[in-house]
Amino acid sequence: MRSATSLPAAAIFDMDGVLIDSNPFHIQKWTELLRAHGIAYNAEHLPKQILGYRNDAAFRLFFGPHLGQEEMEQLSEELEARFRLVFRQHARPLPGLKPLMDECRAAAIPMAVASSAMSKNVDFVVDVLELRPYFTTIVSGDEVGHPKPDPEIYVKTAERLKLAAAKCVAFEDSFVGIESAKRANMKCVGIASTFPAEELRRQTPADLVVNGFEELSLARLRALF
Repeated sequence: MRSATSLPAAAIFDMDGVLIDSNPFHIQKWTELLRAHGIAYNAEHLPKQILGYRNDAAFRLFFGPHLGQEEMEQLSEELEARFRLVFRQHARPLPGLKPLMDECRAAAIPMAVASSAMSKNVDFVVDVLELRPYFTTIVSGDEVGHPKPDPEIYVKTAERLKLAAAKCVAFEDSFVGIESAKRANMKCVGIASTFPAEELRRQTPADLVVNGFEELSLARLRALF
């Protein structure tokens, strides 16, 4: 039986770069979209401009602040339909993810998803990976008014779980995601699947940074609390 004072009350997972190694496909879809629309971009800077952000923030950055809601919705559907089509055959959980989730489930620790992605993408990934039975609740970018790095998505997830945010641990791979979790007063583990571990250690307030889930266990997470 787990001790409420030494283990996380809940484990909350971002999706892209945490449940799945999808970020190379997101970079590809954005590259294709920007080229198709004749929008200039810097390939070196692109990952930090899009990864972890909700689509509307990235659209405004590249297409201008006055982009209409209807245009934005059309661009988003075009972008994400392409992603779902291309990514399906490559969908695999990150190495070490399932063993940690199984350990959490055995210890009766509830799990959730808190992703900036649109609900169609989150549902697609959760179902294609057959992970839905693990999650008590799922919160997508469609369900919050303020995207990451705002803490709203993590605050809302903790509220749905009926738990204090400070007693939960979040798993994130991006700068904005880590900032969002920490601003919600959660413990946060940075997963270096997208950005180098040293960058995450130096440039984010993550409580712990690891190269992958293979380095994690409930015993190691206990130390955070």
